[in-house]
Amino acid sequence: MLQIDDKIVSFDVVEEYFLCDLNACQGICCVDGDSGASLKKDELRIIKKVFPKIKKYLSEKHLQEIEKVGLYVKDIEGDMVTPCLETGECVFLTYDENDEIYKCAFEIAYEKGEIDFWKPISCHLYPIRLSKFKTFTAVNYQTRNICAAGRFLGNKEKLKVYEFLKAPLIREFGEEWFEKLDYAAKNYKIER
Repeated sequence: MLQIDDKIVSFDVVEEYFLCDLNACQGICCVDGDSGASLKKDELRIIKKVFPKIKKYLSEKHLQEIEKVGLYVKDIEGDMVTPCLETGECVFLTYDENDEIYKCAFEIAYEKGEIDFWKPISCHLYPIRLSKFKTFTAVNYQTRNICAAGRFLGNKEKLKVYEFLKAPLIREFGEEWFEKLDYAAKNYKIER
């Protein structure tokens, strides 16, 4: 593992290759999971603020679920997460213009310049997962079968996980932190 400030980064983050292939997976990570996307405290306020601007992208079924349970819920561990339909879909999920790929309503509105919130950071960082502890944050790469095409494409393009996720890593930890990670990733040696 690499330690960058108070973050412990697994070697997988800097050694493994990944490049999301939406055409292959069709955004299934927004459907397949054991609960909704985890939310930071400040994101709850932001979601409430921007919801009026994104609701036009959501189906009636998704809007009805939001009306019923709210914009966020507590999961079984007591963390705030995005609500999901019984089928597993995040309530903020929609389809692209061709009804082929799942897209995040926040991301659509962000790309159109309608809001300045990209999407929840836990979604933006995926397949990196953060675990917060008392004195450090663990930065791990989660490998799932649904992302096999992303691993294949990343290998083909020789793009490391942390390089693919540069924007959300900077969003979460800052530019200076990312530069330290990039330097460490390119200069460390492992005794095997």
